[in-house]
Amino acid sequence: MIKQQEFDVAETLENDKEAGGAIRTLSGKTGMVIAVLLFVLAAFSVYVNSLMNIQEIYRNAIFLTFLLVLTFLLYPATKRSSKTKITVMDYIWAILGFAGGAYILLNYSTIHNVKLSEPTTIDYIFAFITIVVLLEVSRRTIGLFIPLLAIIALFFALFGPWFPGMFGHAGFGFERLLYRLYMTTEGIFGMTFSIATTYIVIFILFGAFLNASGATRLFNDLALAVAGQRRGGPAQVAVLSSALTGMLSGSAVANVATTGTFTIPLMKSIGLKPRFAAAVEATASTGGMIMPPIMGAAAFIMAGFLGVGYNIIVLAAILPAILYYSALIIAIDIEAKKQGLKGISKENIPDVIEVIKSRGVLILPIIIVIVTLMTGFTALFAGFAGIFACIAASWLTKDKEKRIGIKAIINAMIEGARGSIQVAVACATVGIIIAVITMTGLGSTLAYNIIQISGNNLAIILVLIMITSIVLSMGLPSTALYIVVAVAAAPALIEAGVNPIAAHFFVFWFGALSNITPPVALASYTAAGIARADAMQTSWTAVKLCLPGFLLPFMIVYNPALVMQTEATGMDAALQIIFAFTTSILGVFALATTVFNFFTTNMTIFERIAMAIAALLLIIPELITSAIGLGIIILVLAIHLPRAKKVNTQRNEVSV
Repeated sequence: MIKQQEFDVAETLENDKEAGGAIRTLSGKTGMVIAVLLFVLAAFSVYVNSLMNIQEIYRNAIFLTFLLVLTFLLYPATKRSSKTKITVMDYIWAILGFAGGAYILLNYSTIHNVKLSEPTTIDYIFAFITIVVLLEVSRRTIGLFIPLLAIIALFFALFGPWFPGMFGHAGFGFERLLYRLYMTTEGIFGMTFSIATTYIVIFILFGAFLNASGATRLFNDLALAVAGQRRGGPAQVAVLSSALTGMLSGSAVANVATTGTFTIPLMKSIGLKPRFAAAVEATASTGGMIMPPIMGAAAFIMAGFLGVGYNIIVLAAILPAILYYSALIIAIDIEAKKQGLKGISKENIPDVIEVIKSRGVLILPIIIVIVTLMTGFTALFAGFAGIFACIAASWLTKDKEKRIGIKAIINAMIEGARGSIQVAVACATVGIIIAVITMTGLGSTLAYNIIQISGNNLAIILVLIMITSIVLSMGLPSTALYIVVAVAAAPALIEAGVNPIAAHFFVFWFGALSNITPPVALASYTAAGIARADAMQTSWTAVKLCLPGFLLPFMIVYNPALVMQTEATGMDAALQIIFAFTTSILGVFALATTVFNFFTTNMTIFERIAMAIAALLLIIPELITSAIGLGIIILVLAIHLPRAKKVNTQRNEVSV
């Protein structure tokens, strides 16, 4: 069966949609070999996470060996390297990668049980080779930033006494560093990589099976049926379809590339400017990174860092995701009113009943995953349940071409394995950074000094951490950016007394927003390419469109009830959550009218300033500040609506 997949694999292994280099398109015997390796990696991941009881270090070592070999076969060294042929140097790198992964697999027990954790020279040599190979693998798959951070971390660990001021430390020997990174479960094979080889790879496979079943097309059709006829309908469709697709991919750039080819031309067709259409798609796709249940695989890592159940993170993400997309819909609706845009004609809208009848059953796997998680089963069990549900659901649809048979299963396994490479490489490489931060105590030092610089003022701390999170995350895929900000930025917020879950959501949120924030803004630039718009103008338009979204993390910190964190219980807790959600929606609305200078007509200076003040007051979870904020909104609307009615009447009389 693998042989039959040769051309499918060549078609699937197209240009990578995340940060990093392009992926090779391989066919013929080479393509078949790659397909076999990818399928075996996927099969191993399924087997080892379901039926096989294996020690963590051995599972991780086998997985890493596959990663190091496959990356050099799939990812060219530079942009100028061949995209269709593997070079001699790639084979040499692959052999070194295989040797490094296989060596620890075969010798881990000897190093710890026979040599009593006193490695020999040959052990250190293989440790050094593997770290160098991993850095090169990271450079090829996710770009320069993460490997550069890892190299800086290595220098920081080795030359601690030479670093100035607060960064100085006693330093660690080269051999001790190699031992910690390669021969223990605290470095490359640490927690982040363990999560990648378990939860993340299984949910990436689930996404591949869901995509094979035709769920992406279902999401687009449902979004079109629900929102297509609304004012500025295609833009609302972009938001809904990107939110639904984002549940699967969790990658802002991949989401743009997937849904943008459909939504951006649709938006342009009703008169939206190319840069605005691209900005809508970029901001909507970025929200996929915070969209439960997967959140770009960051949910699994977050649960590991915080030491809480995965279902806690999923529950915490629900209201922030709703608020983010509500903010976008409000902003788009205001802009549509401002431009006098209409929706799509009824004859071009799919019938929602027909869509649900023919393919609605494809929503079942997502429902099963969520219900399974919420009823206390493990994330791994939920992932496997979702995969089996995808296969079963595909056979219940009328679309015979989308039924998942043996060939489609093989394709989905191959695509899932390919999709896990980048995430897993990032998790392994970031293990170096985490190990160094743990060894040197850098996280605590940074947290302490940020608090000192800010004078222990929470508002200043939040602004400093916001900037830090955006800068550190630029150009990184979702999982990698979360790990970086969680290690470097979140401790300062927790040290300042912020609820731990709220702190991690704060840094992750702003890390995600780096996808639309200049100067890197990968999601904005990808969308601009599809829309044929100016990239930088698109990026700034996306920031403007998403400005209410920049307010939400501050609301989460000041009111952790938005992430289901409250000391109250029962009805009191429910009331706190409802109150937090309601005031946040009002704050988002107030800020949107301020940013776009419009509600039912142009705002006056007084109205804009008043609405901005109301939005800021609604951040604070106090009854009196919220009441004042609500009062200001009511006052502004009481002034604005009669004035707008008068202006619109005069405008209509002039046009007649």
